[in-house]
Amino acid sequence: MDKEQLQQRTKDFAHRCVKLSMALGQDVFGGHIKKQLIRCSTSVAANYRAACIAQSKASFISKPGIVIEESDESSFWMEFIIDEKMISQSKVTALLEESKELTAIFIASRKTARQNSK
Repeated sequence: MDKEQLQQRTKDFAHRCVKLSMALGQDVFGGHIKKQLIRCSTSVAANYRAACIAQSKASFISKPGIVIEESDESSFWMEFIIDEKMISQSKVTALLEESKELTAIFIASRKTARQNSK
């Protein structure tokens, strides 16, 4: 997968998370989780995009760390949505798997970047 494809994939992930978030309730609890999931999922796409234009190797290596944290946090909030039965598991599972795949991709990418910088 090249840079542009991964940029599109992370952007699609963010869009899908926003749509999932919009299905949450309007009460205080639903609103809190909605904001958290939107914040961390859009951060995945934004920080990967920032990594792609990093001005130094150190910056390029550090940005994926942020992406990893945010994609893992997205997984947390989706698991929480399932645990609390806010949305049916069948509607969340594919997006949750995508979040886990993105986390794995960026862990591998960071590892490769660190090895190449030595």
